[in-house]
Amino acid sequence: MAHKPVNINIKNRRVTFEYELIERFVAGMQLVGTEIKSIRNGKANLSDSYCQFYSGELYVKNLHISEYEMATHFNHEAKRDRKLLLNRKELQKLEKKVKESGLTIVPVRLFLNERGLAKLEIALAKGKKVYDKRETLKHKDARREMDRMMKM
Repeated sequence: MAHKPVNINIKNRRVTFEYELIERFVAGMQLVGTEIKSIRNGKANLSDSYCQFYSGELYVKNLHISEYEMATHFNHEAKRDRKLLLNRKELQKLEKKVKESGLTIVPVRLFLNERGLAKLEIALAKGKKVYDKRETLKHKDARREMDRMMKM
């Protein structure tokens, strides 16, 4: 039975406010069956998640995927560490940048591709200072004002 791919696009809204995104990557995720079913139902939350290296492998931590309601006792743990699937060259590049320049890797959005596979868009990011955040808010307000004036 072929499933019609559901358009799932879960974004981490806080990440663009907290971080300056430098470079983006799309990674696959190692999931169990009940996790992909929960994602298809849109039951995931990226807000406090981050990525970390363990022995050359990249894992996403604190990514909350709610337990699947229809599952039996073989359900998954909601906040377990999930391995990200990138090619070796990308992993080495990311690990080098994180170690050298003190950048972090943050999940930006979780989506299903055209084949129905869960993908996580991650970004190499640099934390913003308080004044940078204020600047971002000023730009946002100015853009909103201009849009409001254009409508009139």
